[in-house]
Amino acid sequence: QVQLVESGGGSVQAGGSLRLSCAASGRTFSSYSMAWFRQAPGKEREFVASINWSGDTSYYGDSVKGRFSISRDNAKETVYLQIDNLKPEDSAVYYCGRDPRAYDTQTYYSSQRMANWNSWGQGTQVTVSS
Repeated sequence: QVQLVESGGGSVQAGGSLRLSCAASGRTFSSYSMAWFRQAPGKEREFVASINWSGDTSYYGDSVKGRFSISRDNAKETVYLQIDNLKPEDSAVYYCGRDPRAYDTQTYYSSQRMANWNSWGQGTQVTVSS
């Protein structure tokens, strides 16, 4: 059973940047696509970004395109989310999840469904002040 541990969150001012990390346990990290979702208080968990197992396909939610960048380092078994030009509406707990199927590349539409990912970590809080 894989375990995912998110880190890198914090409190920043609008316009600032953060890099979130999601470290995975297990030796099969490179076989699985990964995703980031976020959840603000009182709202549903929202798709942020995904990257496929080989690292050559990534997708982004409409609200973060152009400001967020997802990447992975298979040697470190870690997926990253670089967040630039932070806005107050980006405040949320950020979670990473894993595709339950190895060597699977999801479509843009399937990536946005939370049910298509599992093994969620505990999340990391991002708070953006104006």
